[in-house]
Amino acid sequence: MPVQVIDGAPETLLPSHLQKVDLKYLQWGCDQANKYFQGTVILSYPLTKLVNGTEFFKIVLQESENSCSKTSTINVLFFGRLADDCGKVVHQGIYTKPSTVTASETASMPVAPKYTYTPLNHLKDGTIVNLYGAVKFFKPPYISKGTDYCSVVTIVDQSNVKLTCTLFNGNLDALPKIYKIGDIVRFHRIKIREYNKQMQGITGIGFASLTFDGTVGAPIVPRTSSKSYSFTEEEQKTIEELRTWAASNLSVCGPTAKLSGVQPMLFFDLTCQLVGKAEVDGSSFLLKVWDGTKCPHPSWKVLVEESDLEGDKVLIHQLRNLIVDILVYDNHVKLAKSLKVGSFLRIYSLHTKQASAENQPDVSYVEFHLHGGTCYGRGIRVLPENNPDVKELKAFMDSVNLAESQNVESMSSMELDGIFSNLSYQSYSQRCQELSVTVLTDHQHLDDTALNTILNSSVPQQYRIRAKLRTFKPQKLYQSVKLYCSKCNSLQEVPDGDDFDLILRDCAASAPNPEVHNSLWYDSEVWDTENQGQRKIAVHFVKHDELLQEPEDTLIMVQGGTLKEIRKLSRRFKCIIPVRSTKEDLELLDLSAPFLLQGKIWHYGCKQCSNQKTIQSLSSLAEEEPSWEPTEIARVLGIEPLQYVFVMKFTLDDGTGALDAYLFDYEKFFQIPASEVLTSSLLQEKMEMIMNILCPPGTKLDDLPWLECFIRSYTVKDGMEQQVCYQIFDTVVAEDVI
Repeated sequence: MPVQVIDGAPETLLPSHLQKVDLKYLQWGCDQANKYFQGTVILSYPLTKLVNGTEFFKIVLQESENSCSKTSTINVLFFGRLADDCGKVVHQGIYTKPSTVTASETASMPVAPKYTYTPLNHLKDGTIVNLYGAVKFFKPPYISKGTDYCSVVTIVDQSNVKLTCTLFNGNLDALPKIYKIGDIVRFHRIKIREYNKQMQGITGIGFASLTFDGTVGAPIVPRTSSKSYSFTEEEQKTIEELRTWAASNLSVCGPTAKLSGVQPMLFFDLTCQLVGKAEVDGSSFLLKVWDGTKCPHPSWKVLVEESDLEGDKVLIHQLRNLIVDILVYDNHVKLAKSLKVGSFLRIYSLHTKQASAENQPDVSYVEFHLHGGTCYGRGIRVLPENNPDVKELKAFMDSVNLAESQNVESMSSMELDGIFSNLSYQSYSQRCQELSVTVLTDHQHLDDTALNTILNSSVPQQYRIRAKLRTFKPQKLYQSVKLYCSKCNSLQEVPDGDDFDLILRDCAASAPNPEVHNSLWYDSEVWDTENQGQRKIAVHFVKHDELLQEPEDTLIMVQGGTLKEIRKLSRRFKCIIPVRSTKEDLELLDLSAPFLLQGKIWHYGCKQCSNQKTIQSLSSLAEEEPSWEPTEIARVLGIEPLQYVFVMKFTLDDGTGALDAYLFDYEKFFQIPASEVLTSSLLQEKMEMIMNILCPPGTKLDDLPWLECFIRSYTVKDGMEQQVCYQIFDTVVAEDVI
């Protein structure tokens, strides 16, 4: 038999002529006949047959802990009878004592199928381990920048050490099914990496997980999509011990609430049932949910076309006083669209916001928002019907007297008639029927033209119109801010701050080159960061007439800084240019990152139209009395700057017809700079207030205010066809509206 099982110390039981080797000494073409390798089986594949009928078996071995090799794993292939014999005794997660592979086809494996689990305070960089832990924090799975789903989980154990794991998988069901803080997870074959002196876990080959309810005394039933897994009585004891420890050491109870306990300005987790859904616009989606209790405050009603609403209309009407409308945004929209009406959900970090009727502060209502992003674990999870919380919720819902709920007159039923929308803007109602909420800045000689006339006229032409704003997109107003290149007429989204941070961290991985520090036109200083793996930050202070200016007048170039550090510097210095160093000079980063930061405003360049010059080109500006204007900096660096613009689609209606007109504006229409909206909550609120006046939510068309606008018609090519479009120009919002 070519496979032998050894029980005992391998050094004493193996033939004396065999020499143990580390992976780093295994080289292609060298004779390994008298050598053996010791490791743990971290992955094994099913025994198969090749095309010629030869049996084939493959395992992956991880090198033992005392190895000094940088390569941690090796693939081992077995053929013929050896493959058959190995397939009968090899088990994943087994530490071989040792697994010996020689030219004479001898190998030794243990018999007991037992996994080894590593405490969190014994983790080492570069290893692949099995873990148990209690969930301290988690983000429900979300779609990553690529095509995979991602979930972030922080776990702890009795060692009081925490480990944050970033898990990726193209299959949503393959990620851990975590429902709440305190759940217990088992991770098999997770990679450990050290970053900033902290251990992190990431998915690797063969990663698998089980999740268990963390409630003490609850049935120990694993949640997994896998059809085959092992689970021993010893592991059951491990889970019970972790549950008991977590109950005393973790805040297991999250910020959960019933609708009956909702208050304004609250972030909480809601367990509920979905009874209706509808698309609002491209960036937001409506979910109608209930949990059997009644919100103590009047709640808003999101207006959608009845034909767009998916769900049982009769049931929605029956539950009208118990349902709340939730708007979900951005990265949550795709998941929201896929939800099945009738399913049970847990919505994490749901936000309630109070809104008041204008001129009537005593009349207010509550809005429900699931904002974009994944901060604070924000997201949605579908709960299975066998979940204990779902069983409890269904039992409670079955006890609700719907007839009694329908007979009680409440503010919630009044809101269905749009009472709040009317109250919020009744101070404008009379004025809006007579005057316009917009002002024309030119071409007053033009007469008003009916929209049905415009729709049947030749292109291109300019018109003066008087119409009402029926709808607008995007509803989430800050998403109307885009970046525009006036040279190639291209539009693009404003990059995410997380993307910039990743670029900065990538650049920070390489140390600054001291040979490019200090020159005739800048002085350089280098700092070591504390507790961050000796990362260095280089700051280059640009001089004028060989003298440094006051910080508020100074341009600096920064290499190696994180986004948080650069933001801190931007409060002190006038302008910042992120750079990296080469062997010969400093250079700009890729134009995916901003080429200049001026306070809270980030300036970007067009990748297609820019013809970047060397950083030395800045010296010409330093020789003059520098004002450090972004346009001048872009010019000398050969960058075609992108401009911040508002891009919105207005659906205008004057009773004779309706058309979509695009607003393409820098700052004139709203009298708000587009470049400042993204970093100012006050400007975002001001913009929201303006749009609520131009297009009051829940208001009938007859009661909407009038807008006077100039629009121009033009054509664009859509494939082989010509499409007629309309654009608003020379129009601003009236001063008394602002």
